[in-house]
Amino acid sequence: MKEKISQILQASIDTKSLILQDAALLARVDLTIAALCKALRAGHKILFCGNGGSAADAQHLAAEFSGRFYTDRHPLPAEALHCNTSYLTAVANDYGYEHVYSRLLKGIGKPEDILIGLSTSGNSQNIVNAFETAKNMNIQTIAFTGSKSSKMSELADLLINVPSTDTPRIQECHITIGHIVCQMVESELFKDTQ
Repeated sequence: MKEKISQILQASIDTKSLILQDAALLARVDLTIAALCKALRAGHKILFCGNGGSAADAQHLAAEFSGRFYTDRHPLPAEALHCNTSYLTAVANDYGYEHVYSRLLKGIGKPEDILIGLSTSGNSQNIVNAFETAKNMNIQTIAFTGSKSSKMSELADLLINVPSTDTPRIQECHITIGHIVCQMVESELFKDTQ
């Protein structure tokens, strides 16, 4: 059992090491931070979406922005699109689960907002539909995916593609990168309160 635990931990470390060595990926993380800072400074909001564990990560990251990360500061406008279960179940029932995010985006999204979609496969149809809707609404899209080419990677303005095909390792890296982004955005926007 201890050997298996060590192997799993090493796989997580190895995936993060691959990210650390990928200059292009780190540059896209930097561009993500810059895009979020620009949108938030201009009064726009960040919207998140995901399914399953990725929905939990989306909600977690939205809370880091709208609540706080390290700094006691003004809340930032960020929300995960799946948090209203009455909406989610009604639209899934009436229109189909593939429309739950795109329909809400049409209702609350505004040009120059940012939509961040998390999907280990990059092919979740409800997120793909939301990315297509975002394009039509002039909403920038950021995809957090795994290493495989996907529908989301083709649609995204910025791609954070973790170098792995193992769902748990991808999700661990999504939250790590998400925390880095939260920390750097907060640090940049609230320099005077630190």
